[in-house]
Amino acid sequence: MSDPVLSLKNAALSLDGNAGRVDILHGITLDIARGETVGLVGPSGSGKSSLLMIMGGLEQATGGSIHALGQDLTEMNEDALARFRRGHMGVVFQSFHLIPTMTALENVATPLELAGARDAFERAAAELEAVGLGHRSGHYPSQMSGGEQQRVALARASVTRPEILLADEPTGNLDGANGTAIMDLLFDLRDRHGATLVLVTHAPELAARCDRVIQLADGQIAPDMKAAAE
Repeated sequence: MSDPVLSLKNAALSLDGNAGRVDILHGITLDIARGETVGLVGPSGSGKSSLLMIMGGLEQATGGSIHALGQDLTEMNEDALARFRRGHMGVVFQSFHLIPTMTALENVATPLELAGARDAFERAAAELEAVGLGHRSGHYPSQMSGGEQQRVALARASVTRPEILLADEPTGNLDGANGTAIMDLLFDLRDRHGATLVLVTHAPELAARCDRVIQLADGQIAPDMKAAAE
């Protein structure tokens, strides 16, 4: 694979807990190509979300290396990681993480405002229209359903036109109909912006739509998946 968008070499993650040091990820080696869609699957506690977090620099790996778009995330401090994400990544969480005191439009415009974009609100409005929520731009998260909040979160993640889109259980808090709608929007965003999409999911139907599925078990890529991952 030439010039992977994401490249992990022996990546590890250990965290200190009440019972002492806990090893969460063990020697993950994985390359993801530009434009590829990869599903991370496995039982609860297998390390799926932790792997996604270290890919995005939201959690610092404690071993190995992680390169995104040729940049070594393990060498960056928190400020540098925040700037890198702002310019190159979009992240969608299961629990939406919208700012409750901001309208849908303000939530979506926030990453553009932080980047100094003069047309932040115009672009945010266009992105809300793209996810079918132009008519809800003045509403606050508490005034929206879970499906609508996740659409706002998707719009916020994609408004900066990120090269990498990371999604952690994006349909986990939604019913079947809303989950299907969010799946369709995720893949539409990937197609419209040409982003590389990595998602954590328990939903077989969502994993089935990915170009590649990586199975995790006990903080490692499952043995039969290693050849496919490398």
